Amino acid sequence: MQQPEKVTERTSTNFNRLKKRLERQVGKAIGDFNMIEEGDTVLACLSGGKDSYTMLDILLNLQKRAPIDFRIIAMNLDQKQPLFPGHVLPGYLSRLGIEYHIIEEDTYSIVKEKVPEGKTTCSMCSRLRRGVIYRVAKELGANKVALGHHRDDMVQTLFLNMFFGGKLKGMPPKLRTDDGELVVIRPLAYCHENEIIRYANRREFPLIPCNLCGTQENLQRQNIKQMLLEWEKEYPGRTETIFRAMQHVVPSHLADSELFDFSGLRAL
Repeated sequence: MQQPEKVTERTSTNFNRLKKRLERQVGKAIGDFNMIEEGDTVLACLSGGKDSYTMLDILLNLQKRAPIDFRIIAMNLDQKQPLFPGHVLPGYLSRLGIEYHIIEEDTYSIVKEKVPEGKTTCSMCSRLRRGVIYRVAKELGANKVALGHHRDDMVQTLFLNMFFGGKLKGMPPKLRTDDGELVVIRPLAYCHENEIIRYANRREFPLIPCNLCGTQENLQRQNIKQMLLEWEKEYPGRTETIFRAMQHVVPSHLADSELFDFSGLRAL
């Protein structure tokens, strides 16, 4: 992680602008997709990474002046990774003075046992983690689960599914779980990763790296991310354009007969 900037009047002004921009983007995403409503209980999932810290920070700020009443519960899943600094998040969340729960589940051992050496672990790790999160959300009475995925994550997922899954499918800002009992929301859907990095650096969040997968340089997501970064360098704004395309889908100009009645199409 980059070293925090030396705080000057100029950097303070720049940070305030960045903070307001991220809050505006989160507020717009919440409004556009009706993510949070009166009386909701939102389980904000913290991994210890920059994205989830930023999400919680901004949600708490917005909650203070929101025209509706909703509850936020923070949660971290301690997956029992070796050398995981289990004291960091409890200390941070205690200082915030908010309700939080640290859930201990040894998913690490399951992943290491089931995934062959040299294979990527993210898929199984994600499934196990999601199952625990949904269970805990129901136990705590939450009806919304907030995850820290941002705009760049959503674009990367689109290409992962196209290149390796054969589907035109992304990571939605809001979805209902298969059992219909929870709604998953992504309040950072409109936020750029590079701005989240700057925000996290200035806020000096106590970041915790994910040591379960290590570097895993063969991760396809990393390859997709690098491809998009190179595109962005050559054509600034391309990622934003792709994200806008995800919001303007034209089924009649694709080839899915379940979305559009091609067989019944006739000249007038």
